[in-house]
Amino acid sequence: MSQIKRRQLLFASSALLFASRLRAQQPPRVARVGFLGNSDRSTLGNYLDAFHRELRALGYLEGRNILIEYRWAEGKYERVPGLVNELVRLKVDAIVTEGSVATQAAKNATRTIPIVMAQVGDPVGSGFIQSLARPGANVTGVTTLSLGLVGKQMELLKEIVPDLGRVAVLWNPEHPGHPRAMPDIEAAARNMGLNLQLVEVRTLKELNVALAGLARNRPGALTAVSEPIYDSQQERIAEFAVQHGLPSAYTKAFADMGGLISYGARFDDLFRLAAVVLDKIIKGAKPADLPVEQPTKFELIINLKTARMLGLKIPQSVLLRAARVIE
Repeated sequence: MSQIKRRQLLFASSALLFASRLRAQQPPRVARVGFLGNSDRSTLGNYLDAFHRELRALGYLEGRNILIEYRWAEGKYERVPGLVNELVRLKVDAIVTEGSVATQAAKNATRTIPIVMAQVGDPVGSGFIQSLARPGANVTGVTTLSLGLVGKQMELLKEIVPDLGRVAVLWNPEHPGHPRAMPDIEAAARNMGLNLQLVEVRTLKELNVALAGLARNRPGALTAVSEPIYDSQQERIAEFAVQHGLPSAYTKAFADMGGLISYGARFDDLFRLAAVVLDKIIKGAKPADLPVEQPTKFELIINLKTARMLGLKIPQSVLLRAARVIE
């Protein structure tokens, strides 16, 4: 081998070794993710903790290989479009959304940035995706199926109070999924022989007026279609129900807040699944090809302390179905 060729081979080997060492010295890629919340950090509480725990289990450390930009609407829907536009301008790699309002705003703001729903009751009916199996655009994530749970909550209330006649249902006509859920709720009430008192609540101010009206014209029980405003006011609604002798039902942590029963998916599991979906997207998967995750288990939680305050005896058939009983 000639001296010139030896020099060429030596130069090529050195260049490859240098390039390899340079790549090894490069810092890991930092994924920049937006988190758009309808409510606030304190309301999400343990659910957000579950999201963070799953990300850590998947190998993500905030500030090292992932940076999460949080934006909170605090129940003020009019703020959501501006908040999501901030995230779009930051050119985040993906946007995680809490609820239908945040998801709708994100979908309106971008058709290219992947959107991961952390909790949406009816993503197909709301027009976010084509189907649960094949979302078809830039939106995927997790559905709570919560909009369809009001019928089951009323059924449980009817079992606890057999002579129940009229149930007040809080709902928001401006929520993307609520108008589509109402026909099923009305049909469920008819099948159980219940009269519905539909109470429109769009804002905290309207909630004040609604509760004052329910105090004057008291129904037999109280429930609500899942909504960020109601989520943030669960303790207040539960206290109102007890004060006025109303058996009450809702999703999430309502029984822990003093409501009679909670029935719904485990939201910590939903946020954990959202982290799993986000991981797949960061690694290159396309939202259009990722099926929307669904809850596989629904939990009934009963607050016996509240039942005693209301003078109610919970039937054994209902107690046996409870995942947890609060004494």
